[in-house]
Amino acid sequence: MDLWWGSPSVADLMAARVQMALSLGWHIIIACFGVGMPGLVLFAEWRGLRTGDANYGLLARRWARAMGVLFAVGAVSGTILSFELGLLWPGLMGTFGQVIGLPFTLEGFAFFIEAIFVGIYLYGWDRLPPRAHLLSGIPIVVAGVASAFFVVAANAWMNQPRGFNLTNGEVTAADPWAAMFNPATPPQTTHMIIAAFMVTGFSIASVYAVAILRGRRDRYHMLGFLIPFTVAAVLTPVQIVVGDWIARFIADYQPVKLAALEGVYETARGVPLHVGGVVVDGEMRYAIRIPDGLSLLAHHDPHAEIVGLNAVPEADWPPVNVVHLSFQAMVAMGLALLVLSAWPALSWWRRRRAPQSRWFWRAAVLGGPAAVIALEAGWITTEVGRQPWIVYGVMRTADAVNPSPGLWGGLVILVAVYAALTAAVIFVLRRLARDKPVPLAPQELDVQRYPVA
Repeated sequence: MDLWWGSPSVADLMAARVQMALSLGWHIIIACFGVGMPGLVLFAEWRGLRTGDANYGLLARRWARAMGVLFAVGAVSGTILSFELGLLWPGLMGTFGQVIGLPFTLEGFAFFIEAIFVGIYLYGWDRLPPRAHLLSGIPIVVAGVASAFFVVAANAWMNQPRGFNLTNGEVTAADPWAAMFNPATPPQTTHMIIAAFMVTGFSIASVYAVAILRGRRDRYHMLGFLIPFTVAAVLTPVQIVVGDWIARFIADYQPVKLAALEGVYETARGVPLHVGGVVVDGEMRYAIRIPDGLSLLAHHDPHAEIVGLNAVPEADWPPVNVVHLSFQAMVAMGLALLVLSAWPALSWWRRRRAPQSRWFWRAAVLGGPAAVIALEAGWITTEVGRQPWIVYGVMRTADAVNPSPGLWGGLVILVAVYAALTAAVIFVLRRLARDKPVPLAPQELDVQRYPVA
């Protein structure tokens, strides 16, 4: 498709891409807490009501306050993204808005439902009957997951565009429902929603792991660690299975992306899987090669054919090293989290007790950052692996960007905005961590201590 309104400079195209990458990379972390945190809050409140244990109630109130802060900040960064779609990529929205507008519209409804019930839930502490207050949190959980589904479905369409015909550069026969439920939607939305719960669980658990290492080994801090860690740990092996599903999907629907992930230049059978390595002069170097591994992973057949990058013009290749290294980082962090998740299970199976070693708690502290790194690396793999297409196989990124000069100025402003938001979030969350949301007498808390060797 020709760029019919002008030609952007390479610098402006890069500025637009960097702006979008910064906005998405920042927002996606906050959005994960919007998906995963409401369920943890509700579980803690439910357990507190059911058992009468004040530790659960205190956790629920603390987490709810943090959830409210992160929801407000996420609303700001999400609004920035919505403006950027129109300002930076008018070619995409002007041409395909009627096709992909449905999931964005539905996400707007989900967001408003979530916002309304977040307000009710936070304001309703001690004002609503306990059961009614608990029930008021259920729409927050549902709306948070729904928001993630709708947004990721729109992104999945960019990877597998469906639901329209393109005639002389004009969209005809638009079918928004077919567009939203494209072949990439099931694996991509599942992968993202599970990742959101993992990031939330491991991140919250890492905060309490720090406290436990510092000697705060009472029941309150142990519960604060165990609830989110258990959720994340249970989902980690599930995510590995979903990752296998996505690998096979990419092999079938985006073979060029798979070739870039592994630095495969020539189409061949029985292609090895690369662990580590970097592409130098069109050749994968310094990698550990697992014979037939990529063919087996992608098609469950060690002799299956893998399409190489040379099957398409070089102009259609993604940046191979960026995609390969981000994919390697995601896999490495995922496997590290799998080991971390298995550690308590193995300890319980062998000794019928939780891990006692300080090394486990040190590893748990790193679990939160590892989950965030895996999330960001996975998103880079998805987005950069689609390049040079903004709509895979249909519209190039260069054909969608705003041709107006001066996009670098917007990037500078955006960096300043996100720096301020980051500082504000850290400051507020640290203040919340120091304050008790409700006064609790010492005898209301179970201060049973747990040994940490």
